Amino acid sequence: MDQQALKDLANHLDTTLGDYLQSSEIRLGELTLRVHGDALERIIKFLRDDSACHFEMLVDVCGVDYPDRDPRFDVVYHLLSISNNLRICVQAGVDEEGSIPSVSALYSSAGWYEREVWDLYGVYFTDHPDLRRILTDYGFEGHPLRKDFPLTGYVEVRYDDEQKRVVYEPVKLTQDFRNFDFMSPWEGAKAILPGDEKAEEAAGEGEAS
Repeated sequence: MDQQALKDLANHLDTTLGDYLQSSEIRLGELTLRVHGDALERIIKFLRDDSACHFEMLVDVCGVDYPDRDPRFDVVYHLLSISNNLRICVQAGVDEEGSIPSVSALYSSAGWYEREVWDLYGVYFTDHPDLRRILTDYGFEGHPLRKDFPLTGYVEVRYDDEQKRVVYEPVKLTQDFRNFDFMSPWEGAKAILPGDEKAEEAAGEGEAS
């Protein structure tokens, strides 16, 4: 990756968008910007349309949860300029009860990515044309990639043969979680693998002779 090209891009963005940027850093072969959430749509549009940027592809959008931090969430956008062979990462913070503008009007691929972030983290995207769950079921409770979401979930799903439909029930644990000390030897199932019985028979014949 051309480090000088990234430095030139960072200087260009600092000159043109400096009031909207919180920080910029070149890391892992790409430029990382931290931006104000309310200016996100303006910045993404500039990165797409400006001739010195020309980030024509939105690679993905994802969320990050920092429960002890304010703002709690980061929404991260990865953009690619095929024309200039450059990558850029844009990060915007959002509060747990806050929202962030959708960029689906700028990149159609953002529609499903933002639905995924909403589904798994609960980050709300304003002006999204169809913001609904995409990976979990319609009746799912909570957002499963939040750090405070229980490992067992809130409900379990099974097919009821009598009712001929899927039913939801509160999670019931058949036993408490085990605490491992990581020092005791592991006692696994004493299962005989196919073919092992022949080795035992051969050993027995050898002892008999």
